[in-house]
Amino acid sequence: MNGATNTDHIANKQILLVEAEQDLAELLMLNLKSMSHHVIHCSTLQQAQQYLSNSQVDLILMDRMMPDGDAISLCQQFRDAGNQLPCLMLSSKGSEADIVLGLESGADDYLAKPFSLLELKARVTALIRRSKLIEKQQNAIKFEGITIDCNTREVIAFNEVLELTAREFDLLLYLAQHPKQVFSRMQLLEAVWGYSYSGYEHTVNSHVNRLRSKLSRNARTSKLVRTVWGVGYKFTPPAAQM
Repeated sequence: MNGATNTDHIANKQILLVEAEQDLAELLMLNLKSMSHHVIHCSTLQQAQQYLSNSQVDLILMDRMMPDGDAISLCQQFRDAGNQLPCLMLSSKGSEADIVLGLESGADDYLAKPFSLLELKARVTALIRRSKLIEKQQNAIKFEGITIDCNTREVIAFNEVLELTAREFDLLLYLAQHPKQVFSRMQLLEAVWGYSYSGYEHTVNSHVNRLRSKLSRNARTSKLVRTVWGVGYKFTPPAAQM
């Protein structure tokens, strides 16, 4: 044995913390370092942009409202550039509309203030674990008329590219990897988000609803993700649809 543990792959990561409030930044850095991560702190979006242009990180943790702008703009910039860096957005703006906006901009997760440090740690670990799983995934999953490309993170359905957020893509990918298998909301929360706290099932519901809304724009993809009443959801390949 080489002494490695099964948690080695989610420790010793480079995390970029973008937070203007010094006391909160110090508290977050202390907790992230207690998880054996290396933390780089930027107090403005400009500093974060400069750092990202020259350095690689494993995850970015950023407060949405910064002194020099809304962090959504930074998230959109690196997503538009094809950067799939895992991103957890923190914000005092916790309405459903604000959460949707953050996720639509490309954030992988959105945590409204005030939050518990235990939950923050769980979400950070989940994002790192998920990014590692993505690296090991097969190149593409193909069905009749549909290709889910794990390298480019694109879904091409009947010659049309579907515009999905990072989490919507992960949700569709997981369901497609297990066609016709029914998953409960808690099972999807654990598999796709990486945590299974009771009460967060509504997160799955809202993402499924947005995913299906996008799929319904084409009649041939409108029934890919189906509800199994009283149980959860399943992926039904086109050839299996009636």
